[in-house]
Formats: sequence, structure tokens, C-alpha cells
Amino acid sequence: MAQVEKRGGLLRKSSASKKPLKEKVVLMYDEIFMTEDPSKCSPRFWEELFLMKVNLEYLEGKLESLDGEELMKIKDNINCLFQHCIQALGEEHPIRVVNALQTLCALIRGVHQKNKSTSGFDIINMLMGFDKAELCMKVTDNISQNTILEYVMINSIFEAILQILSHPPSRREHGYDAVVLLALLVNYRKYESVNPYIVKLSIVDDEATLNGMGLVIAQALSEYNRQYKDKEEEHQSGFFSALTNMVGSMFIADAHEKISVQTNEAILLALYEAVHLNRNFITVLAQSHPEMGLVTTPVSPAPTTPATPLGTTPPSSDVISSVELPLDADVQTSNLLITFLKYSSIVMQDTKDEHRLHSGKLCLIILTCIAEDQYANAFLHDDNMNFRVNLHRMPMRHRKKAADKNLPCRPLVCAVLDLMVEFIVTHMMKEFPMDLYVRCIQVVHKLLCYQKKCRVRLHYTWRELWSALINLLKFLMSNETVLLAKHNIFTLALMIVNLFNMFITYGDTFLPTPSSYDELYYEIIRMHQSFDNLYSMVLRLSTNAGQWKEAASKVTHALVNIRAIINHFNPKIESYAAVNHISQLSEEQVLEVVRANYDTLTLKLQDGLDQYERYSEQHKEAAFFKELVRSISTNVRRNLAFHTLSQEVLLKEFSTIS
Repeated sequence: MAQVEKRGGLLRKSSASKKPLKEKVVLMYDEIFMTEDPSKCSPRFWEELFLMKVNLEYLEGKLESLDGEELMKIKDNINCLFQHCIQALGEEHPIRVVNALQTLCALIRGVHQKNKSTSGFDIINMLMGFDKAELCMKVTDNISQNTILEYVMINSIFEAILQILSHPPSRREHGYDAVVLLALLVNYRKYESVNPYIVKLSIVDDEATLNGMGLVIAQALSEYNRQYKDKEEEHQSGFFSALTNMVGSMFIADAHEKISVQTNEAILLALYEAVHLNRNFITVLAQSHPEMGLVTTPVSPAPTTPATPLGTTPPSSDVISSVELPLDADVQTSNLLITFLKYSSIVMQDTKDEHRLHSGKLCLIILTCIAEDQYANAFLHDDNMNFRVNLHRMPMRHRKKAADKNLPCRPLVCAVLDLMVEFIVTHMMKEFPMDLYVRCIQVVHKLLCYQKKCRVRLHYTWRELWSALINLLKFLMSNETVLLAKHNIFTLALMIVNLFNMFITYGDTFLPTPSSYDELYYEIIRMHQSFDNLYSMVLRLSTNAGQWKEAASKVTHALVNIRAIINHFNPKIESYAAVNHISQLSEEQVLEVVRANYDTLTLKLQDGLDQYERYSEQHKEAAFFKELVRSISTNVRRNLAFHTLSQEVLLKEFSTIS
């Protein structure tokens, strides 16, 4: 029962039951949410507002509590608040600038949340009014239509972004946002005009800055890999693991599909722009650092951030700089390229989801740029730079999962080839990702061109690649009717056949041993039925007057040397078996026949096998990147966490800006 006291002849509740007083800034917010202009009774209202410490939670909560009609009733006051925020940003008083910035962020976020489903015109009207909109800014998913960015193009913030990335404390706090912002700025009207951020990014040569960018990207990708691995282990030890043990492996695929971690296209885009535009960044890919998953002590305490889906918030700390953490001889070292390959092996497993399809495509585009670069190829193939790369492999009934401890230590190009082989064997399905297959084969071809040019004899299990390529050809033939309704499968078939032609024509310059060359011929002879069937198919279509006549004819001509090998060696193998009364020859016996009959084999010299068209974004990929950037922009805005920006941190940073 509340106590009462007698004062002046009146009974009233004691002070113990009074409501706590609201802080002044909250009272001022309440006035803004009234229909009256708050400055009518208090002319200095707007000047005083930005001297008060912002209460973001209250302001955002107030906006969230109103429905659309209630918000429209106070539109004029919201317009005034927005306008005064903009004005305060131009003042010299740092506290007013910081408070105005935080208020503006909360206001834009709050109003946008109210109107996510519409075209955006109501948002503009609510924030600033249609009459003033053109003078202020536009809110849009398409960054090329965001006119405020035109100002940022003229008054560059590029140097400020670089400063964040090269300075460890600021990088830990804002590195992720800085890298994503740079990636978005690079994509502003990039196909219509000269974008200064593209020009500037392409010539950055400061080691600290480039390494800083690499650290941020590596940390984000590594965090994704870690979360996926945690989910995978949790999954395997749970219900599906027990079920699989009981009834065999029939449910493995179903169990695997449930392992899902949100992809991070924003950080992939940043990696792509760095690799594509800046030759100096290529060196960062190979910079060694301790394996992030094995580093247990961060350099500094990680700031607490709310739990949100992976890929939507920046990593918490820098834990991989060689300056900040010494390399430990007992710790497995890694680098950005390895982290990226592991990331790619995860997102490329399931391409049915649109985001994963886009991520898989972007991973292959990045690998295409890497495979074309002379310096990148030099360290990819460097026999003195050997790593164990544990790629994620899709669970399949007919193969066992490889044990991590059995992984060989090899040049990094082997991991790239493993990734390509893995993709080839795991995506032969009804929803055939034709575009990704083409890119995958192109990456392999470009690596082979480098090996042929520089006479690099790579010790790799080439048989796995040959087997994967032949199985892919068999899949194309088995599903000819279904696939031809959607794709020109002869483009892909021609690329596969020409890969074999590369090995046949130039294999003696890059295969590791003479026996490797023998094994190539053995594999072609062993799988001759597949090549015979392919020849029959393309011959049938090239002699008809249909739409595939020309495309099929190219494959027919490309098969000339493969058919010559089959037609030359098969009769000799059959003769050897007959003379020696052997019903089925062993591999070694077939190889013996092959080695004995090389001299009488006649092959035709085919031109252009070691030539390729270099990657071009503007002419081939513009539509893809426009859509990708729009998706990233929407996702970034949706997941901004303004309330993690404390006034103290902002003021400290503001004081250091010159």
C-alpha cells in the first residue's frame, strides 16, 4: 500500500512512488512527435537538441511505435528534424556534428523500416518533403541513382578510407564498413562515366593499406568459414548423424542441405574489385598469417555487438596482422587466397539458392582474374610455397570424406584445381548451372596455358581432372534433349575437348613425367566409348540444317586428334590381347602397347589451343554486377547497426580528422 503524507491539508502519494523524471533529450523527442512545431514555444529548440547526448533507443523506438497515419500527422516536424540534422553537420562544434549524425542515421533507418515495401517516394516525402527532395538527396537501392554520391565523387573520401585501413585501431573498429563502402563507391555509375574511385584504387601501392584491406577481407571470410564449420560439426553430432548410422548414407544429402550460413556478397565484391583493379593487391593474396581458426587470443577485446546473421556486421577484431601477431612455427599458416578457396568450396556446393549462385559466380570470376595474372600464377605454382588446404567437399554416397590429416602439402594451384574438379563432379543436375561450368573450365584452361608457357611441371593427380571432364561429357550426352532446350551445350563440350587437346598437343611441356603422358592416352583409350558417342552426336547435328549445325561442327573438328588416338591404339591393343590370349588387359599391359606405338601415331597440329579471351567486365558482366550491387546495397542498409556507435568513440575520431 502506498504511503501517504499530509501536507497543507491535502493527502497525496509520497515521493517514493513518483515516476522517474525523463531526461531532457527524451522530453524534446516527445515534443517532436507532437503535431505542433516544437520551436514555437522554444525558439532555441533545434540549437539545444543537438547539444544533448542522443538517445538512439528511445528515438528509434518512438518511430517504430507509430503507424503510417500517425507518422504522416507529424511529417512537418520530421521534415524539420531532418533539415536541422543536415544543417548541424556543416557546423564546427564537434558535439553538435556527432549528435546530428547519429540522429540522422536513426531517423533515416526508422522511416525506411516503416516503408520497406514501397518504391521509396513516400520515404523521401516523409524525411524532407517532395519540394525539397531534389535539394537534399535520394534514397534508392540503385547506388547509381543516389545523387548524394555525386558529391562524394567530386569531394573524394578515398584517402580517408585508406587511412582507416592502414591504421590498426581504426581498422578494427571500422575496417569492414570501410571496405564495403569502397566497393560500393567503385560501382557508382562505373559504366557511364569516369569513376575516380576506380582510378585511385587501381594505383594504390601503399603496403600497409593493401595489407589492411586484405586483413579485413580475410577476417570476414574466415569468420564465415568458422561458422560453417561449427554448424557442420554440430549437425554431424546431432540427430541426422545418428539416423545416418542406423540406415546408411541415404540421408546424407538431406542432412547437408540444412547446413546454411548467410553468404557475404559485399565482402566478395570488395575482394573482386581489389583483385580486378589493383595489380599490387595480388601480392596480398599470398601474405602468410597464422590460421585464424587457431588463433585463440585477439589483440584487443572485441567490442560487443548484437547477434545478427553472418555477413551483415563487421568482424570484431584484427587477429591476423603479422605486425600485431608474430608467426608461430608450430601453427599452420594460411593466407587470404587459402581462406578464399575454403569460402568458395562452401558457397559453391549449393547453387540452387540465388544468393549462393551469385556468390559462386563471383568466386569463379575472382579465380578467373587470378588465373590470368602473371604474378598470381607465379606464386600459385611456386614449389617453395606449399600448403595444406582443407576444402569442403559435398557429402556423396559413393565417396568417403577425406581425413584432414592426410592432406598433402602442395603448391596452391593444386587447391584451385581441386576446387574446379570438385565443382565439376558435384553439379551435374537438372538445374544445370551452365554459366558456372563454362567459367570453371576457363579457369582450368588459363592455368594450363601458364604451365605450358612457363614449362611448369606440376605434380598433380591429373587423372582426377580427366575423369571429371569425361563424366561431364557423358552427362551432357545423356541429357542432350533437356539441356539443349536451355543451353548451347556444344560451347561447353568444345571447351572440354580442347582441354584434352591441350594435354595431347603440349602435355610433354608441362606434365610432370613421361608416364603422366602415357596415363593420358590410357584414359582416352579406356573411355573411348564416351568420345565415340560424342562424335556420333555432334556428327548427327552438324549434318542437319538445325540451329546447332555450326556449334556441333566445331566439336566434330576438335575431336580429330582424340579419334586418331583411339583409332590408332585400339586395334593394336586388341591384336596384343589376341596374340597373347588375354581376355582383359591390365593397365600396365595397355601402357606397354601405347609406349611401343607412339612413333607411328600421326596427329594434326591445332592452332589457338593455348590462347584465350581475357576477362572483360564491362562487355560481358555489366548486368550481373548491376544486380549484385543493388542486392548488396539493400542488404547493407538493412543491417546497419547505428546504436553501436557511441558518442565517445565518434567524438574521439572526429577530433583526429584534419
